[in-house]
Amino acid sequence: MADKRDYYEVLGVARGASADEVKKAFRKLAVQYHPDKNPGDKKSEDKFKEVNEAYETLSDDKKRKMYDQFGHAASNMGGGGQGPFGGFEGFGGAGGASMNDIFGDIFGDIFGGGGRGGRGRGGRRARTGADLETQVDITFEEAFKGAEKVITVNKHAECDTCHGSGAKPGTKPETCKTCQGRGEVTFQQGFFAVSRPCTQCHGTGQTIANPCGTCRGQGKVRKSSQLSVTVPAGIDTGQRLKLTDEGEAGEQGGPSGDLYIVINVLEHDFFRRDGAEVICDVPITFVQAALGSTLDVPTLDGKVEMKIPSGTQSHKIFRLKGKGLPHLGRGGRGDQLVRVMIEVPSKLNAEQADALRKFDELSQKDTKAHPLHNGFFERVRRIFE
Repeated sequence: MADKRDYYEVLGVARGASADEVKKAFRKLAVQYHPDKNPGDKKSEDKFKEVNEAYETLSDDKKRKMYDQFGHAASNMGGGGQGPFGGFEGFGGAGGASMNDIFGDIFGDIFGGGGRGGRGRGGRRARTGADLETQVDITFEEAFKGAEKVITVNKHAECDTCHGSGAKPGTKPETCKTCQGRGEVTFQQGFFAVSRPCTQCHGTGQTIANPCGTCRGQGKVRKSSQLSVTVPAGIDTGQRLKLTDEGEAGEQGGPSGDLYIVINVLEHDFFRRDGAEVICDVPITFVQAALGSTLDVPTLDGKVEMKIPSGTQSHKIFRLKGKGLPHLGRGGRGDQLVRVMIEVPSKLNAEQADALRKFDELSQKDTKAHPLHNGFFERVRRIFE
């Protein structure tokens, strides 16, 4: 016993380390020294055995308590066997963490397996089908009111002939003779047993002697189907709708994936949007801006009257409360922002030109008529004095 290193030192943890800290340290070292990652390296293999032995003790509360009290001598107080305190017990450790669960994660790191869609100890595992994504274009008005859209989806669906079994009607899949229906085969890797998906049945645990003529044994066929989609009012470009179980068919009886519908709101000739706010530009004449006026402004609800006060400047923004788009997922609506743009006449007749000249002469005498204009030139004059 004297030549054995302290188990806490082997795993690199403190004596007061939690069970999670012990497990985390073990996994890291097990991956580092695993024989598959260090083929032919006797030193790494010995290190791996040492790490495994340390974890077998420190992962079990009862064994750890005895080890903390008696050290390595505690191994003589168990029931005999090849591991500390009475053996590995099927690599499980009575009352301790499951070595199968832990090494399942480790082999996922080493061989690229495991994770979502992996296989359990009993062989096959149902797998969820892949998710699908498609885009739907809607008009600005449909984004305002909401709409019902019919879309066409091409996907793999369960075969109607064999109902997903992959076998010819009247027959059924057979248990794989290579893996005995477990979906995986076990072989010796160094001193440790390693399980991998069966190459004969590709991990399904079954073989098909008489495949279905429709799906050729796949259990799935490519189908085109039409679906009705409810588009809620207020939705915007880039937002997604989810249709559960409308994706690809699952494997081995697993559920279908989901279908995600990405919304694209088409541009409008007049309106723009910023969230739930609707924005538009409305041209007005110089006279309307100077004297004030009442305008008929288009909104998503129809035309409404909007008052323009006298002396309105170009690019002035007016707010029409509650005339925007609905707030998605909650009540109420945004506002409509109306930006007025003073339009300068591109052509004038002689009478109009004379009238404007006379207006300009009168304006020169009234310094309050154009405060921005006069203020600008006053600042320029002071700069160059």
